[in-house]
Amino acid sequence: MTATTTEYLETYLQDHRAGAAMGSDLAHRLAEENTGTPYEDYLLGLAQEIDGDVEMLEQVMDRFGVSRPALKIAGAKVGEKLGRLKPNEQLTGYSPLSRVLEIEGLRGGVQAKQGLWDSLAELAKHDDRLDPDQMADLQDKAQKQLDGLREQSRRAAHEAFVVGEDD
Repeated sequence: MTATTTEYLETYLQDHRAGAAMGSDLAHRLAEENTGTPYEDYLLGLAQEIDGDVEMLEQVMDRFGVSRPALKIAGAKVGEKLGRLKPNEQLTGYSPLSRVLEIEGLRGGVQAKQGLWDSLAELAKHDDRLDPDQMADLQDKAQKQLDGLREQSRRAAHEAFVVGEDD
């Protein structure tokens, strides 16, 4: 197999790990904020899937001897919490606008994760520390997550912006 340079790979994986921390926190908060709503089951399942994806990323990092970026992860977690301070057209509580924006934010994170799996699938062709079939499965899983989030986003936008129509 061709040797893999870790010059860029280490930073790349660490940056994705930091983003994964932010995405995991957002997914869990979305699930919590939507307890008792039609979104609850989907968001709980997605948060658990994302946790599994974070574990997989950490396994990949271990295979390449890449350390966990504690400072980057802490910064990402702070960033996710600061993102909660956005105006949501409601003084207290969780608004339909918050749901729309947060689902869209999670879609962006899953899109980035799909890019990670795409890049690692390319690397898997040249480095036996990665299994091409496993990377293909992760690519498919990310696509399914995006498809599900797109549907949830559509529903949330309808509830937030369309008035006078029953579904």
